[in-house]
Amino acid sequence: MTTLFAHNAQQRAQQEAPLAARMRPRTLDEFVGQGHIVGPGRLLRRAIQADQLSSLIFYGPPGTGKTTLAMVIANSTRSHFITINAVLAGVKEIREAIDVARERRELYSQRTTLFVDEVHRWNKAQQDALLPHVENGTIILIGATTENPYFEVNKALVSRSRIFQLRPLTEDDLRAVARQALSDPERGYGKLNVALSADALDHLVDVANGDARGVLNALELAVETTPPDENGVITVDLAVAEESIQRRAVLYDKDGDVHYDTISAFIKSLRGSDADAALYWMAKMIYAGEDPRFIFRRMAIFAGEDVGMADPAAMGVVVNAWETFERIGMPEGRFPLAIAAIYLSTAPKSNSAFAFFDALGAVEKEREADVPNHLKDGNRDKEGFGHGEGYLYPHAYRDHWVAQQYLPDALQGKVFYQPGELGYEQRIRDEVARRREAQLAAMVESADDPHLEVLTTSPKDRGKDAWLQRAVAGSGRQLAVLRDRLFEMAAVQRHHLVLDVNAGSGLLTWEAARRAPEGGIWALTADATAGEALRQQAARLPEVERPVVLIGELPELDYLLSLRGEEGVRFDRILGRNPFTALRPQRSQKTSEVFRPLIARLLPDGRLVLTQVIPRHTQRLYELVSWGRATALRDKVAAAEEAIYADAADPLVNWDADDLRAALAAAGLVDVRLSVEEQTEERRITAGHLERWFPISAAEGSHPGAEGTGARLSYGERLLTGGLTVAEGGKVAKLFREQLTEQTVSWRSRLAFVVGAKER
Repeated sequence: MTTLFAHNAQQRAQQEAPLAARMRPRTLDEFVGQGHIVGPGRLLRRAIQADQLSSLIFYGPPGTGKTTLAMVIANSTRSHFITINAVLAGVKEIREAIDVARERRELYSQRTTLFVDEVHRWNKAQQDALLPHVENGTIILIGATTENPYFEVNKALVSRSRIFQLRPLTEDDLRAVARQALSDPERGYGKLNVALSADALDHLVDVANGDARGVLNALELAVETTPPDENGVITVDLAVAEESIQRRAVLYDKDGDVHYDTISAFIKSLRGSDADAALYWMAKMIYAGEDPRFIFRRMAIFAGEDVGMADPAAMGVVVNAWETFERIGMPEGRFPLAIAAIYLSTAPKSNSAFAFFDALGAVEKEREADVPNHLKDGNRDKEGFGHGEGYLYPHAYRDHWVAQQYLPDALQGKVFYQPGELGYEQRIRDEVARRREAQLAAMVESADDPHLEVLTTSPKDRGKDAWLQRAVAGSGRQLAVLRDRLFEMAAVQRHHLVLDVNAGSGLLTWEAARRAPEGGIWALTADATAGEALRQQAARLPEVERPVVLIGELPELDYLLSLRGEEGVRFDRILGRNPFTALRPQRSQKTSEVFRPLIARLLPDGRLVLTQVIPRHTQRLYELVSWGRATALRDKVAAAEEAIYADAADPLVNWDADDLRAALAAAGLVDVRLSVEEQTEERRITAGHLERWFPISAAEGSHPGAEGTGARLSYGERLLTGGLTVAEGGKVAKLFREQLTEQTVSWRSRLAFVVGAKER
């Protein structure tokens, strides 16, 4: 009976819960948005489906699905799931959860997943209490936070967790959420006759500002407070929507990450002289309730740090505006705020006041320097020690200036202040330099010391990192440079889905595995031996992190993906080294037709990045050998070889850089950028190369008949079709073998580097 009452109470509570709680998705298929982390093929989706989760932290603004995603995991996992809210729970609740986890592990060999909502609310001691149990695998931690975990969560926990950043939902996402609520008969308003106008929905979506909860709360208020008409229709028009949600939700926390990000954007906009952006970020802070005095304080600092001596009046403008604000208050105080921001934005900029910090650094590092005697105070001991003797009083000289030593002896020639070239400093720059020259031959030193912040979002696995490094260590220096160039063009992010076409040795595959650990990697190779080698290497990684190795031709990509049930996978980045060669186009086939199926696999705004040797400009083989007196034979070989690259019907060679750019644009890429570079490398010619160039059949004197078989002719066979006799072909093959076998030659080629985005 108690169980029945409890069940009924639970059902009643669920029915009476707010719409946002009732409509919380239960499965990944119901989940809306965050495609960058739970879309098809993404690491998190694969881990949830395989029930192979490690500790996670979800970070993002309210209403983006952090708790919902945790509940989806709870519905999908076979582990025992415990939920704790950090606002209400303390160490006692943590210990109870750990005890339950231990018991289930010992008795049932069952894992326990502990979800901690608002994990940043716990203090260091509370977070530390979790650490040993996360480390030994007693619990899998899933934390949710609106604050930057790098600042608010224990570093030890962060280092052992994957961090996924959730973004505000798009307008299309919010529309989908609203339509779900209107159509769901059990949890939403599917049983009611609700007519929601398009402009009302647009208003709800616009004002909610990426927050799904905001849309659902406003929709609930609109539906519940609007009586049906005589036909039973609840009409939610724009007027009703405006009543339901009038003020845009702005994500802003005065003590949190967004606070610092917003003031940073404001200061950087001032520094960049963008008055429009500065006013926007300041308006966002004021709208969200930021204290204007905080903004004035930062503008006063900016006036000294970034405007400085380029406009010394800027400090006075900010201080006067600040004093005016204190006298008149809000809302009229917005005018002095705006004036100060506009003045600073449009003022000339100089950071020459940093000269003080250079001087401070010199004081900290240099040995203690004595004050020059003539600069010492002579009021007390001029007679005894001669202090102050020799000082030249500047006002007694023309222009109130005279050359004399002011720095200590050990710092003579040291320059701290460097006048800028704008505003007031432009007027004094030459004069400062002239006076320095009169005192000393000044030596100007400057040094740039950029500091780049590197954030990692996955636990460090030294074995994995070392293995990934070894995987490409055998690549030549030139290949490493090429690889780094491609990834710089691709701008691969950690959550991206990446396809490496023509994967071969895995040069790009393993780099992609390092750069997109929270995404997914697919490697396609037509070489079965290379593909099996890639699979064996990938087997050393955890299952959900392994690159997917597909063995087959590029035209078979759709079929290979369908075999894995991944027909819907689309890629953020498709990278390739010489992919056109792997495409093996048919004679007379248009280049754009060859690339079109590949580009169709890109996500909107996805990027295709490739480097491709242009065969038309590749190394000519006849230039690698010495012909001696056989000049006539050389000329015949040269003519036959050049004819290979002039074959208008052969799509492997009948194109140049401009043709490639046009073909990619015709296939659906936009903003195609292409550059061509000459490359020379040292290449060793092996017996295998020579056998491919001159098959035994050609050497024995048989005339090629491969034209009708569909196979491409060898180099020696092309020479025979280009006018050489069988006897001449034999002489050429012998000459090549004698001079080139196991020899290293300089090999010239021309590479095209291409990057383009998919058309929306």
